[in-house]
Amino acid sequence: MRSYMTVAATVFAAACGPDTQPVQNPGPYAQTGVPAVVEAGPDETRLGNLRMLTNGGENAEAYFSADARQLIFQATRPGVSDCDQIYTMNSDGTDVRMVSTGKGATTCAFFFPSGDRIVYSSTHEHSPECPPRPDYSQGYVWSLHPYDIYTARPDGSDLRKIGSTEHYDAEATISPDGSRIVFTSTRDGDLEIYTMNPDGTDIRRLTNEPGYDGGAFFSPDGTKIVYRARHPETPGELADYRRLLAQNLIRPSTLDIYVMDVDGSNRVRVTNNGAANFAPYMHPDGRRIIFSSNMDDPDGRNFELYLINVDGTGLERITNSPDFDGFPMFSADGTELVFASNRNQSAPGETNVFIADWRE
Repeated sequence: MRSYMTVAATVFAAACGPDTQPVQNPGPYAQTGVPAVVEAGPDETRLGNLRMLTNGGENAEAYFSADARQLIFQATRPGVSDCDQIYTMNSDGTDVRMVSTGKGATTCAFFFPSGDRIVYSSTHEHSPECPPRPDYSQGYVWSLHPYDIYTARPDGSDLRKIGSTEHYDAEATISPDGSRIVFTSTRDGDLEIYTMNPDGTDIRRLTNEPGYDGGAFFSPDGTKIVYRARHPETPGELADYRRLLAQNLIRPSTLDIYVMDVDGSNRVRVTNNGAANFAPYMHPDGRRIIFSSNMDDPDGRNFELYLINVDGTGLERITNSPDFDGFPMFSADGTELVFASNRNQSAPGETNVFIADWRE
């Protein structure tokens, strides 16, 4: 779910048969002028050898394969798709390929640690068309489209639907050992976090409090889960949340970062600043979290990357750009950072994938 990136660009997530195939893959997607070396800002001392890997369209939520040789991401590409589809590319920006069906909308893709499968969410079985945009007459809201979770081979073949419901099932990522998938769902009437086996069996609910819980990732050792959440604190906020949820909408103006054990116990609130904090990912040392936030913009429009200890101490700003920076992920060895940004765009509204050497 990348709605913050879209807003930042304009102003500021029962099995199918194993023989299900994607639409004809258009082959490598031609990109010009990438990868391109981009100068990091003088205050962005953690970012070395910054490179822009995509050029054009809206590209976001790029995540490394276990060996860091590939990235999987979602993108809206001019002339290819009017809403997000899933692509893979090498981590140097070459060999970009669509691996989703080309129908409906997709979100939140991730590689299995083994490298032999991917997971993502899609609406294509509900409609081949792009879902309608949310109703902004109620303020800034996200739509909870009827996503289903699928796994496939890295080329998009052998597509299988898992953990199926008629509700929102999305934001799926995978444990480091490949044994569990964590995801967000409205299957029980609220936005809660669940885990399941890679084949969709043994579904376990981890959170149980009114409000949004989502965007979850496992810690490097697989013992904890880091995620974003907003739990209404007043009767008025709860009523507004439930009213919007009944319309398959949520209002994400305030979100905080949390950490919990993989069974849902020992929940710790990491941030509490009244801002929209999202896209958390743990550093490979397991002691720090990188995330995106608008905490330093009084207008709440610009998002930057920050690093914080798991106990909420040691906050450090990583990026310093007038444009959106979000969806960060470290490579497994901690030497590289990939993220999405509006910086260096060639046309208004473009968001691209960037990679940098991480400087400790």
